[in-house]
Amino acid sequence: MMAKLVGRSANVRLEGLQKVFGKETLAVDIAEMLIPAGEFVTLLGPSGCGKTTTLKLIAGLERPSSGAIYFGDQRVTDVAPGSRDIAMVFQNYALYPHMTVRANLEYGLKKHHVARDERDRRITWASEVLQLERLLHRKPRELSGGQQQRVALGRAMVREPKAFLLDEPLSNLDARLRLLMRAELIRLHHTIDTTMIYVTHDQVEAMSMSQRIAVMRDGRVQQYDRPEVIYRYPSSRFVASFIGSPGINLYEGDLVASEGAVRFVAPGVDLPLSGPIVERLSGPAPAKVVLGIRPEDVLLHLEGGPPDALVGRVTVVESLGPETIVTLETTLGDVTTRVRGMQPIEFDVQIPFSFDTARLHLFDATTGDSLLRPGASSNAIKAFRPPVARAPSLVTQTQSG
Repeated sequence: MMAKLVGRSANVRLEGLQKVFGKETLAVDIAEMLIPAGEFVTLLGPSGCGKTTTLKLIAGLERPSSGAIYFGDQRVTDVAPGSRDIAMVFQNYALYPHMTVRANLEYGLKKHHVARDERDRRITWASEVLQLERLLHRKPRELSGGQQQRVALGRAMVREPKAFLLDEPLSNLDARLRLLMRAELIRLHHTIDTTMIYVTHDQVEAMSMSQRIAVMRDGRVQQYDRPEVIYRYPSSRFVASFIGSPGINLYEGDLVASEGAVRFVAPGVDLPLSGPIVERLSGPAPAKVVLGIRPEDVLLHLEGGPPDALVGRVTVVESLGPETIVTLETTLGDVTTRVRGMQPIEFDVQIPFSFDTARLHLFDATTGDSLLRPGASSNAIKAFRPPVARAPSLVTQTQSG
């Protein structure tokens, strides 16, 4: 087994970082963010959220309107890109077509006057890690898309930088190659143990590769944490809906307090919240709330259900082998569920279902902020003040997603 190469990686710290284009277009606004040395961190968000601009600010390709960027203890805000000791990999491979793979790997090292013996050592190491040894004599046009991407990664690796910056490097590959290259990047990071900052709009890439994810929207970081924390404890409706495939189910309704219990009330639904969820509630209840439930937490009762089960009509069945995605038409709106294996479910039949009430999410319908603290606390029902018991006011218009 190849020994892990401990690089000269540094943590990356952003403080009060802003980028304004023109007079009013705020592209990036990050109060504080620390990317620990040696971690794989992904900037995730939709087009126009500021993730690529943030990467360019870190690289020095854009100059911030205000704020500071640090590599370790060194402030690099005004340092030229070529002096920041970083390496970038783009979605277009930017290989020199007239050069061999070896010449592409060696070009930057020659430009920086690295000694021949050291060039040979780095090229041999990178070629072994990326399985390019038999391709060194070929030119880019003789390589597959995945092989070209590995050469682009190798050209960055031989620099042995403090940090790798990767701007959607897999977006030009087909689905199978993206899967293979995700595995390559995970293995590569484990091998070289260098800080990697990765930009993508693909939440599957982010969830599968990252040690931390920064979910961005309108230039701001909405949540920055480990993938499992963001998935289980989203800080907002936007984060919950952006992470997860199929997407989270969302329904608008009321929270009603009655006889020491808290219930979610919506058209055709009167759902008591479980103790763990009630304990995580915080602050006064807003006028309207949005309940979220992930497809795997919707329980289908294919052989009859409990007396209080809800009922939905099957409108879509997607058999994917290891799992089956079923969409139900209900009084709440469409409910997407995920069940294990290939289930013989017929269209247009009524099936009872229920929610795992310990895995619910609740958001303020106006602000989109989560109403739940990440961890359980002491009897928070006393601090949380839902509306007093009254006849349920059903919502006239619900939203599902």
